Amino acid sequence: MQGKPTLSQIYDPVVAVLTGDIVQSRRHDGAAVDAAMECIGASAVLLSDMANGDCRFTRFRGDGWQIVLRTAKLALRAPLLVIADLRAADLGIETRISVGIGRWTSLGSHDLSDASGTAFAVSGHHLDDMPRHRRLVIAGGRADESDGVSDRDWQAAVFDLAEWISARWSQPQAEAMSLALRFEAQTHEQLADRLGITRQAMQSRLTGAGHRAFENALAVFEQKDWALPT
Repeated sequence: MQGKPTLSQIYDPVVAVLTGDIVQSRRHDGAAVDAAMECIGASAVLLSDMANGDCRFTRFRGDGWQIVLRTAKLALRAPLLVIADLRAADLGIETRISVGIGRWTSLGSHDLSDASGTAFAVSGHHLDDMPRHRRLVIAGGRADESDGVSDRDWQAAVFDLAEWISARWSQPQAEAMSLALRFEAQTHEQLADRLGITRQAMQSRLTGAGHRAFENALAVFEQKDWALPT
């Protein structure tokens, strides 16, 4: 009988780490911050299913959190889903997210509090350095240039646009985007049935949220070979 697979068998050599914190957490009461963290934790459970590996959601210092994705291809879809779920919950709370791409050395003993590796380091450092007005950044990936533009350049450009668009989602648009990001293969009519609205209403929400533009960006991230030079 085969034993339980090890972390090294489940996780790719190159992973995506999401490190985040609650924006202006001191302005919110503890119950509201807890509710936001529960929402992010619920998103992490779904992402674990999507990534076929436990995201090991870990809460830090009251208002900080971190998850790891076993495959870097979800580096764009994952933060968008977290943002959409939190906006859809209508808690009046935002989170900042720094996505780090790189190798991992350890995924921690019980959670990510003692995890280590390049992906964890760059994700945490860029969150610390993130300007107050920013909500979404990416770091890591290949720095070499074959045509004058490095992976880091185009990834950062995509994230800049993703941040700008997602910051303007209304609660209904975020609710629609959350479903579209979860159930990509379903039609607008099927997604509308989940919300109890018409197909036209769902299509209107997704159009306003920029869903069509995100489809191409998500495809690029999810079809890319994320292997790094040894």
